[in-house]
Amino acid sequence: MRRRDSAATKQLLLEAARRRFAGDGYAATFIRDIAADAGVNVALIARYFGNKEGLFRACLAGSADELERTVTDEVALQQLPAVMARHLSDARDGQYQTRIMMLLRSSGDPRAEEIRIGTLHSFAERLARLSGADELDAQFVLAAMLGLTILRSAGVEPLAAAEESELTPRVERLISAMLRP
Repeated sequence: MRRRDSAATKQLLLEAARRRFAGDGYAATFIRDIAADAGVNVALIARYFGNKEGLFRACLAGSADELERTVTDEVALQQLPAVMARHLSDARDGQYQTRIMMLLRSSGDPRAEEIRIGTLHSFAERLARLSGADELDAQFVLAAMLGLTILRSAGVEPLAAAEESELTPRVERLISAMLRP
């Protein structure tokens, strides 16, 4: 009998769950569908994550970690437009799109909502701290970047086809307008 790699199984479940939660929303996602997408027994969700809420929280935490890695404390303000444009360029990558949509989806689970709002708030605080601007201006930039990501991933042209070299100066103008102290 072949032993299952628990780390690989968890990763399969997380990837399948992210796709389902991002595409169908929390309420319309069923754990049996996630298990089927991952090719595993539904009981493994309970084993690794407790329940649907636990799985959603784990997915959300992974998406939050990804967003947190976008702008680290080591990034200088002048590097920020290029970093954000690079991530905006990644919006054509299905995995990146899924992670962003996870952050935007409501779950109905209070703890998951806390994580989601906390992550977005923390990211805006980091932008504000990095730039010396206030948090409201940083939230405007975050909202603009999330909106651009959604439009780009939805295939809205010409934004969807724009190259990183075309995005960077535009992101620079946005950041210059909003995040200068």
